[in-house]
Amino acid sequence: MRWSAAGAIALALAVIVGAFGAHGLQSRLDAYSRGIYETGVMYHFFHALGWLIVSILPRAGALSEARAGWVCAFLAAGILLFSGSLYALAISGVRMLGFLTPFGGLSFIAAWVLLAYWLVRGS
Repeated sequence: MRWSAAGAIALALAVIVGAFGAHGLQSRLDAYSRGIYETGVMYHFFHALGWLIVSILPRAGALSEARAGWVCAFLAAGILLFSGSLYALAISGVRMLGFLTPFGGLSFIAAWVLLAYWLVRGS
């Protein structure tokens, strides 16, 4: 998989989802749901940007392709689980969907801890 291209697509999707929330859902969501949605978009952006940066580290010699792939996979899973569950929760109002959010957060944490460990240890 081309992690750099996928990271760029994830960033484009963050813009699309953010614009949809700001314009298409503005009148449909209450303030609480808008806040949830905006949190999903914010984390989507931060971690998609991180994904793009991590995917470039092997080219700089700072990390192996395989290790960058693991970090990118955890970031992708985090975006899907964390941000995806917040988007679904905000739009549907089904609070049960919030049970997925912590798993996304754990994926984000795993990605950053692995990255730090491998950068300290060496590629």
